[in-house]
Amino acid sequence: MDAALALAADGLQQRRAQRDTAAQYRLNPALWARDKLGEHFWSKQVQIAESVRDNRLTAVQSCHGIGKSWTASRMTAWWLDTHPVGEAFVVTTAPTGDQVKAILWSEINKAFSKAEGRGTPLPGRINESDWKSDKILIAFGRKPSDYNPHAFQGIHAKYVLVIIDEACGVNKQFWTAALAIATGEHCRILAIGNPDDPGAYFARVCASERWNTIKVSAFDTPNFTGEHIPDDLRPMLVSQQYVDEMLAEYGKESPTYISKVLGNFPSDSEDGVVRLSALRACATPIGRSRDAAELLPVELGVDLGAGGDETCIRERRGVMVGREWRTRDRDSAQVVKLVQQALRETGATAVKVDAIGIGWGIVGRLRELQQQGHHQADVIGVNVGESSTEPARFTRLRSQIWWEIGRKLSEDLAWDFSGLDEEDRERLISQLTAPKYSHDAAGRIQVEKKDETRKRLGRSPDNADALMLAFYGSPGGHKAAMDWLAALKAA
Repeated sequence: MDAALALAADGLQQRRAQRDTAAQYRLNPALWARDKLGEHFWSKQVQIAESVRDNRLTAVQSCHGIGKSWTASRMTAWWLDTHPVGEAFVVTTAPTGDQVKAILWSEINKAFSKAEGRGTPLPGRINESDWKSDKILIAFGRKPSDYNPHAFQGIHAKYVLVIIDEACGVNKQFWTAALAIATGEHCRILAIGNPDDPGAYFARVCASERWNTIKVSAFDTPNFTGEHIPDDLRPMLVSQQYVDEMLAEYGKESPTYISKVLGNFPSDSEDGVVRLSALRACATPIGRSRDAAELLPVELGVDLGAGGDETCIRERRGVMVGREWRTRDRDSAQVVKLVQQALRETGATAVKVDAIGIGWGIVGRLRELQQQGHHQADVIGVNVGESSTEPARFTRLRSQIWWEIGRKLSEDLAWDFSGLDEEDRERLISQLTAPKYSHDAAGRIQVEKKDETRKRLGRSPDNADALMLAFYGSPGGHKAAMDWLAALKAA
């Protein structure tokens, strides 16, 4: 009998110790990460984790390279491990299915495996984007259908955590759904992402007094502050080299630098020709495939470099912004070869070339090659320094092109950047937002010259100029491009 009582007392003591440990871990997420996973939370990650512990709504606007999805994955595991099984639930979402599975849930799976490997297993079992305890679903990651705002309905638990990853790309309806399932006093929402779109709902969230907003700049991270962290963590965080590269590539005033390095939402410049918020909307996936009509015509724009500038070739496929080719080679023959390569790879029916300076020679040689049967594309020389087709509104053709193509197509969301990789998209967006405009004494729109942009920012918007030419005057002149856009919108 004494042995049985002792055994029962020992079991009771173990259960109390487990409850005490769970309570301690619930209060100290960094301690939980250290003991369960052998991982280190640095100061901003501690701040994020403790905000989730203490605040119903937490928004994190962050620079690139701080481990945003890693932090969100650890919050998922911590939440489920420190709350009673059956009373806790985690929902995660992101703009695309790939972002849910390949990024956030990949990290969640790594955390689960690491805990198991250390002999400190987390509850239940896990697969690609579901977490179950016995047969009960306790967490999942989904990218709900754009047309189903009720996808999260039916989730009821005392302790609900909703994680919105890559929050800038998540539509308002998902925020509404998240708030609808995290209504209880013990429920939490963590929204985390790069603040790269001032027009996104995430920007409104970060400015709201209802949310505890945490901003993380590159200069807040251990590689810049000198905060002590394990040596193996340091290479995983944003580095001085990355900041230097972003500064050189985009410039301190660029939206990309402001977002990816400083962790701030850039604002639309009052005198900018093309608004950043409109471009970000153009970069949002449309949720369907483009039909054949939307992918025609296939054309190229060629902006020829001067001085140290690049020669850039940009493809357009109807509304889609396509591939690019770049070179710093000053040899006209090499530039012609690169244009021929782009024509072969795209099957473009027209190529429009900046005809100022050496441009006329390039135009002439491409026309010779067309006559010799080396390609079938129409070759159009464009002198952006000549008078516009509406001289009462625009000082020069360059101003008209940037206003009626750059500004109008972006405002009408007529461009589609979804086919570009992140590096190409960010470089192009940074260049498109670079030129400024003013009005002359006659009230005409005057877009600054490329030399002025280069002097102001230390770089030239060559890629953006090539894009302008790609969309300029689908054979038949500038008016044809505008007629094409009107017909597409009407359809």
